[in-house]
Amino acid sequence: MDTSLLRPGLLLAVGVSGGADSVALLRALHERGGELGLVLHAAHLHHGLRGAEADGDLDFVRGLAADLGLPFHAAKVDVAGEAEKAGESIEEAARRLRYGWFRQLMAEGAVDAVATAHTLDDQAETVCAKFLRGAWTEGLSGIHPVVDFAEGRVVRPLLGTTRAEVEAYLKALGQDWREDSSNHNPAYTRNRIRHELLPLLEEWNPRLREHMAQMAVLARDEEAWWQVELARLAPQILLAGKPVRGGGRVSGDGLALDVTRLSALAPALQRRLLRHAAGQLGAALDFQATEALRSLALEGRAGHKRELAHGLRGERTPRELRLTVEAISPVAVEAVPEYSAAIPGEILAPAFGVSLRIEVAGMAATATLRNWKPGDRVRLRYSGGPRKVKEVLERLRVTGSARAIWPVLELEGRIVWMKGVELDPEPGLAVFATEL
Repeated sequence: MDTSLLRPGLLLAVGVSGGADSVALLRALHERGGELGLVLHAAHLHHGLRGAEADGDLDFVRGLAADLGLPFHAAKVDVAGEAEKAGESIEEAARRLRYGWFRQLMAEGAVDAVATAHTLDDQAETVCAKFLRGAWTEGLSGIHPVVDFAEGRVVRPLLGTTRAEVEAYLKALGQDWREDSSNHNPAYTRNRIRHELLPLLEEWNPRLREHMAQMAVLARDEEAWWQVELARLAPQILLAGKPVRGGGRVSGDGLALDVTRLSALAPALQRRLLRHAAGQLGAALDFQATEALRSLALEGRAGHKRELAHGLRGERTPRELRLTVEAISPVAVEAVPEYSAAIPGEILAPAFGVSLRIEVAGMAATATLRNWKPGDRVRLRYSGGPRKVKEVLERLRVTGSARAIWPVLELEGRIVWMKGVELDPEPGLAVFATEL
């Protein structure tokens, strides 16, 4: 347990779900509370899921806090309702509500900080999930030991401790814990990583979890270094507004990068500066988009342009690479056609730049390819509930003109395909998309 994150006199709440990890953290901190000078509390958030099982978790944690003589905080939220309202997955809504409650406890002065029981195994699972999604270095940094909020901080003292060590510690104490049945539900991506993917990869390298946790430390430290370096170099290379004859610049939309200075830098720094500039405009670049901008800056000629999927436009001038976020007029959105076809069959949709081949077993119906609209919902694969298309596009970091026009396929009132994401499969239905 990393006690360097703690200080004497700290009013510290331990977030206790009732599972082995959080119970072990509470017991370990209670055991060393006097030595560390902590004023310890226990906190439990009932997520409104799993019915009587969750009620039993609340009673268990309340009883544990009483046995240890600790102040106890509890609250109940409706995660499923909030997920539906916000268009989030169950996991996302639960995390948002949980940390919102922690921040409320700190804002009210009940505690100074909150400790959560994320372990080395959680870290490995997180890094693996981020890697599968194609994360950059900041994503591979995984779970951070400390997260600072305006109200206080959240600390994770068990990030260097394995789940096996946690359970061995509790068994030595004779301390029981609660098992969350949802931790074995394969509908959740994290559970499939935990129970299927990582055990398979450990057949190749038994120390895989340890190595992935170490990767998170390296990525976090390198990311911190890069942020300092960007703060030093960005003002020298990023330029606001547009140049005018005779020198100087006038205010205007977007940012520009001096291509002469940019070309003199190492590729790693070029990518960082491009992503930083896009971020200043509210856009996020994946690897392909970043490389497209690098190519435009280093090899493009004046007048060359690139329209990127994230709503970003790059334009090469004689001395600069200009980045702007292009808006799209409401008229253009309204003018996007709809395409309908009997299925099984094909839809050729030049307005969306795609061609769909739709195969279906035991059904004859009509499918419609159209632009998304407010209120549309989709059910992502491995997600706990339907999500608003608007929220999905935000998660994909799709902005500007790309976000205004985004195709979905509707069948009998349900959206069964959406560009760029994997939806829950419809029995007997297969959709194959090809870019035009």
